[in-house]
Amino acid sequence: MGYQGVEFYAPYFDWTELQTKQMRKLLDDLGIRCFSTHNSEEYLHPENIQKTRDRNLILGSKYVVQASSKPQTSLDGWKTVAAGLNTAAEQLEPAGLKAGYHNHQPEFTPIERSRPIEILANETKPSVMLQLDIGTCLEAGSDPVAWIRANPGRIRSMHCKDWSPDPAQGYSVLFGEGTADFENIFAAGESVGGVECYLIEQEGSRFPALETVRKCLDAYRKIRPA
Repeated sequence: MGYQGVEFYAPYFDWTELQTKQMRKLLDDLGIRCFSTHNSEEYLHPENIQKTRDRNLILGSKYVVQASSKPQTSLDGWKTVAAGLNTAAEQLEPAGLKAGYHNHQPEFTPIERSRPIEILANETKPSVMLQLDIGTCLEAGSDPVAWIRANPGRIRSMHCKDWSPDPAQGYSVLFGEGTADFENIFAAGESVGGVECYLIEQEGSRFPALETVRKCLDAYRKIRPA
């Protein structure tokens, strides 16, 4: 079909070492890379980080991304999240892996007159990737291009999820059907953000799964030809 890579989400952590090696062989046979993994917060905790590291090394992943945080009601809470990311980064980097964080709406929703995503950016090491989820950034009322330009070199991966303000559509619109200005987002990501890969994410669809991923890839290639 043409996809070059994948990002596994949290259940990969429960695979045995053998299952993980079998998945790596399948990826290699297909000529597909594992760019990164999405991880529950506790997978980055000290009691789990060695297993997380080892599974990611087998898969050939580069980024270990915290997929979300427990609800935080204060900026101090978000500073604690940032501290955890820094600790994880220090434990992952000797193995050649990088830590990252994936936003949803709460990170772009102000509390105490600041957006939590700004706390995460300011309080984490520059090596910690800020993986941009475009759709949730838009839904929260923020500008993806402005955010990328404010954080040069930190937006090394993006979830290319579109969004429509129509409640009947929301995230079910396919890539290119919503409000995301992907052309300018990609331009900012490549000129300033340090983007290394784009990950197409789709939440719901009016089409069958394989038709959905094909249509999204076709729309992507209109902006970024193969």
